[in-house]
Amino acid sequence: MWQAIVDFINSSGIGPLFTPNMELFGVMVPGNLIMVVIACIFLYLAIGKGYEPYLLIPIAFGMLLANLPLAGLASENTGGLINLLYQGTELGIYPPLIFLCIGCGTDFGPLIANPKSLLLGAAAQLGIFITFMGAIALGFTGPEAASIGIIGGADGPTALFLTSKLASHLLGPIAIAAYSYMALVPIIQPPIMKLLTTEKERKVKMEQLRPVSQQEKILFPIVVSLFTILLLPSAGALIGMLMLGNLLKESGKVPLLCNAIESSLMYIVSLFLGLTVGAKATAELFLRPDTLKIILLGLIAFSIGTAGGVLLGKLMYVLTKGKTNPLIGAAGVSAVPMAARVVQKVGQQYNPSNFLLMHAMGPNVAGVIGSAVAAGLLMNFFS
Repeated sequence: MWQAIVDFINSSGIGPLFTPNMELFGVMVPGNLIMVVIACIFLYLAIGKGYEPYLLIPIAFGMLLANLPLAGLASENTGGLINLLYQGTELGIYPPLIFLCIGCGTDFGPLIANPKSLLLGAAAQLGIFITFMGAIALGFTGPEAASIGIIGGADGPTALFLTSKLASHLLGPIAIAAYSYMALVPIIQPPIMKLLTTEKERKVKMEQLRPVSQQEKILFPIVVSLFTILLLPSAGALIGMLMLGNLLKESGKVPLLCNAIESSLMYIVSLFLGLTVGAKATAELFLRPDTLKIILLGLIAFSIGTAGGVLLGKLMYVLTKGKTNPLIGAAGVSAVPMAARVVQKVGQQYNPSNFLLMHAMGPNVAGVIGSAVAAGLLMNFFS
């Protein structure tokens, strides 16, 4: 009887789950078991703590499924379910669809009302290029370094889009790093913002933005698409879908379509994207020393991006003779609208009558455009 039980365990996935099957720091460890534990920790953070649950739950569960031995759900050889769904990520379909949904739910009015916000969004991409050079110095190839650097844009879909094109073998750790830092924006950004600004600067109350006409809002996505895609065709998929979504919203002619895009399509694509990306975090690909380097470089990229935006905000504070609050530069990363809300919260801590949210939304949406343009530039160099 005991032999029958042993034979059953060996023929199931239980035995392989606990069997040491890979070397980690010179020690043989059960890689699949470690990844299952990590997946459960992420599920706890998503469900128990509420960290980006719409994305972190599918990512964590995809990681869980991919690391259960013998199930073959992520197998390339057997045409596993997750591998079939992954074609949407590999072919660059899911990230542009996410951009379509973002565009449909975003108001570009604050950016149009204050075009200088574009500069703050551009400055916040500084982390991408500095981290790219750091990754090269640590021995990563050009395409790998580009994929790691893009984490600094704090834009998960852009990071996945670029990585799937340039370094698909790093998709698991880069996805985990990108979405983890997006979820941790309220924790990471405030100390950097306070370190780089004075109390006087943080108290600056900005003037109300000018009203933006509907005609301006309709022309904006058309003009940006023409200019950006003609100049940088490789960014066409992301910029084009972002601006199409916004044009649908601002046209006012297709409210039912916009409602479907903002609600149903957004969540369906997010589910498939998260599930398939998580499934790429197998023990063989994830439990490597390079993964720790990627996570650390991602934090550096995000921190430098935040600092770049704030420092340019300080320059604007000087040039405008104290009329610009430097805190809004921190929203130049493209975590929409979380980064703008963090700016609002920090600003009100020092001046309760201060309302910086709409001023911060300008750099925030500029950051979305900026990260897509940065991804296009990197693809031009390495694809």
